[in-house]
Amino acid sequence: MTLDKHQIDGLSPISSKTMPAEVFEQLMFNAGYTVVGSAPAKGNRIKVWWNHSSFRRVEAIYSVDRSLVITAYHP
Repeated sequence: MTLDKHQIDGLSPISSKTMPAEVFEQLMFNAGYTVVGSAPAKGNRIKVWWNHSSFRRVEAIYSVDRSLVITAYHP
């Protein structure tokens, strides 16, 4: 799982494999996404769902301390 493997609607391609959560979240907020929920994920990680009024929903996988985004994709 790497962040650079997926294209997210409304964002420029991300070239890094992971990203600090605050940087990723600012990109998402700037594109008009909002957080709608979160839950535990495999491997002691956290899954966060992002919604947008025009774009497809995004699922993002964060590190256990929620400081790093490991991947994000449209399900």
